[in-house]
Amino acid sequence: MNIGIIGSRGIPNQHGGFEQFAEFVAPALVERGHQVSVYNSSLHPFREPFWKNVQRIIKYDPEDKLGGFGQFIYDYNCIIDSRKRRFDVILQLGYTSSSIWSFLYPKKSALVTNMDGLEWMRSKYSPSVRKFLKRAERWAVVSSYDFIADSKGIQTYLLEKYQKESRFIAYGANLFTDPDPSSLQKFSLGENAYDLLIARMEPENNLEMILTAHQAAGHGRPLLLIGNYSNSFGSYLKTKYENEKTVFMGAVYDLVLLNNLRYFSQYYFHGHSVGGTNPSLLEAMASNALIVAHDNVFNRSILKEDAFYFKETADISTILQKKVAKNDYLDFLKHNTEKIINDYSWSHITDQLENFLTEVHGRFQKNPRS
Repeated sequence: MNIGIIGSRGIPNQHGGFEQFAEFVAPALVERGHQVSVYNSSLHPFREPFWKNVQRIIKYDPEDKLGGFGQFIYDYNCIIDSRKRRFDVILQLGYTSSSIWSFLYPKKSALVTNMDGLEWMRSKYSPSVRKFLKRAERWAVVSSYDFIADSKGIQTYLLEKYQKESRFIAYGANLFTDPDPSSLQKFSLGENAYDLLIARMEPENNLEMILTAHQAAGHGRPLLLIGNYSNSFGSYLKTKYENEKTVFMGAVYDLVLLNNLRYFSQYYFHGHSVGGTNPSLLEAMASNALIVAHDNVFNRSILKEDAFYFKETADISTILQKKVAKNDYLDFLKHNTEKIINDYSWSHITDQLENFLTEVHGRFQKNPRS
């Protein structure tokens, strides 16, 4: 098949979940004999036309000049370019800024949309933007040939809200099996002597709740926050909460370092409350992390009973007050490792994606408008 992947800022990953998904599955699909192209923002620092034998189609992105509105122009440029290609299938990662151009997608390609999370629920957006995102979601549903849901919660939502079937295909992770305690030395950290949080600095990730509880706990372990804090909410958090026990490390893209930090942490906090399966959660599971997660359907569908859960500050405080050794919860760690091996390895995710896109392509050839 000739597959186009659209909707990310490009590969290799320098941004987030969709970029990470493309970074892993695109080269794997090429290895299996498919022709794969990934659209890339002109702002991406990597400039080569190919990466791991995946074609990178670089299109103009004015987001640095126009802010969020620039995403609409970038998406338009990508979609217009896709009309020149002979893609059998276009895999659209998300729909937030591309949906207004959905009528421009080539009619001879099967458009499969990964619907991501419930974008209109994100508290970072104004009421008018959230209203637009609700409409964008509907436009994406109407214009797409088929759908991927990256969590069971999103799959149920699409069926109940739009009566649309979707294929559950989550993100993946590779099991981390080579921990190196020397990686902690440059941060003057000891094994299981710090807590960790990796997230975008957005309100719906419950960062302030976690920070408030952690600073009040008084147990002595520092909390490391990894994520770009250059936005307004990140700057606010850094100004209000940074001290010797709350360390804002900024964005880190070194996966080996991140995995080591996860592996040797005492608690790994996951406050995400909106969206589907989060890649950083799977990577924490794959890195032997003892997870404290926000209690919602998305997180519970992945972690099940193998984590601590919180809904409010008091819940986090109760967890932190307990004298817990990581070895006391080896069952949590073992079960989460087994989930990665059996359900969320990148090879398994690629199998699922390849099978689904092949099925869609065959169906589309017989009945383009089903």
